[in-house]
Amino acid sequence: MRSSVPRPRLVLDTAVAIALSITLGSALAQSSYPNRAIRFVVPYPPSGGTDISAREMGKRISDALGQAVVIDNRAGAGATLGHGIVAKSAPDGYTILLGTTGGMVSGPALGVKIAYDPAKDFAPIGYLVDVPYTLVTYGALPATSVKELIDLANASPGKLNFGSPGTGTPNHLGGVMLMLLTGIKMVHVPYRGGGPLMTDLIAGQMQVAFSSPPQALPHVRAGRMKMLGVGHPTRVKLLPDIPAIAETVPGFVNTGWWGILAPAGTPKDIIQLLNATVNKALAMPEVVERFANLGVIPAPSTPEAFGTFVREDQQRWGKVIRDAKITLD
Repeated sequence: MRSSVPRPRLVLDTAVAIALSITLGSALAQSSYPNRAIRFVVPYPPSGGTDISAREMGKRISDALGQAVVIDNRAGAGATLGHGIVAKSAPDGYTILLGTTGGMVSGPALGVKIAYDPAKDFAPIGYLVDVPYTLVTYGALPATSVKELIDLANASPGKLNFGSPGTGTPNHLGGVMLMLLTGIKMVHVPYRGGGPLMTDLIAGQMQVAFSSPPQALPHVRAGRMKMLGVGHPTRVKLLPDIPAIAETVPGFVNTGWWGILAPAGTPKDIIQLLNATVNKALAMPEVVERFANLGVIPAPSTPEAFGTFVREDQQRWGKVIRDAKITLD
């Protein structure tokens, strides 16, 4: 879920990140941070991509800093429950959050009742990964490209259905943006999760959806679905033969993100130490491979660049939601 404008992100050279980590580690030695376990709140249930990614990163933070990182899954309210817990936690570096689009951008923009201010109650630590969504269709649908799908939708306005795991999800907003940018008309059908949606898409009861690559690829390879495009601004290494939707629809982006946040007021030296530790981990080949298998793209950043990006994403998707008059009712 992005604009095609390149992210305001500073990708740190590995050697610089390591040196910064060592320097900051020495500077913090006097304060003995960390001297106990760090709680890492994940606002989704165990076993999903967010949970797996947080556990991978938590292990790397633990190895680097010498303290346990305890994953605390707090699912509920479209990811806003977990975000609210961290927003109200002590700003001492011992509670961090896997921040997501749902909790920081789309949920608040949709008017979900939340107990925090996404613009004021968090201190950005760093971007973690991009989560590109892919445009998939029922296998027998007579469209083999994004252009052909647009032509098919234009020929029969309102006849194609597109499904999502729920109103306001990145999957839903991707379909909304596609309609806003092309003028096509499709009917949104919200499901209670991605599993039932995939079942109906395979059976042809649903024609179009946006899906994460790991969820869709097995069905695409088996010929039960077609993958027409990827929502990242450019093609991704995981899917080199799948064109970016933006190649046909300029300005289209449907890439979610996960990043790491702390409560507002967390000391800057702790933020910098955690940022350097995360960036060092994101440069490790085994971590890159692990994330690639999940269909996500490592994206190191500075805290400042991540904070700027989150604010821009809030403005961008807030406008899409307002323009499309999307509500939870």
